[in-house]
Amino acid sequence: MRNRILAIAAIATAIGAPVAAQAQGTVGVVRGDSVIVDNGDGIAVAQRPAFREYVIRERVPTYTIPDRVIVGGVLPEAGITYYDVPQTYGPTPYRYTVVNGQTVLVEPRSRRIVQVID
Repeated sequence: MRNRILAIAAIATAIGAPVAAQAQGTVGVVRGDSVIVDNGDGIAVAQRPAFREYVIRERVPTYTIPDRVIVGGVLPEAGITYYDVPQTYGPTPYRYTVVNGQTVLVEPRSRRIVQVID
C-alpha cells in the first residue's frame, strides 16, 4: 500500500513539473486598473525609473482608449503612434507608447501590450 502511494505521488510530481516550470519568471501584480507582468522580455526593473523619465522628457502624447490597460490587451489599429525603445534600455523587439497615462511596451505587428511600465 505504501509503495502504491509513493508511486502515485511520483507520477503526480512528474506531471506537475512542466506546469511549475512554465509558471516561473512571470509575476503578476494588480494595481488600480492595470495588470503588470514581468516576464523579462521588456524593460528591466532597475531601468524602469530611468525609462519613465525618458518618456516624460520626450513629451510622448497620451492616447485614451475605453478599455483597461492590461498585458495581453490589443491596442487599436489606427490613431496611436508607436516609438522605438532606445538601445540604452536594452535590446527589445517591442515599441512603446503612452495609453491612458501609462507607458506600455507593445508588440508592433499585433499591437498586443506585453508590458506596462509602472
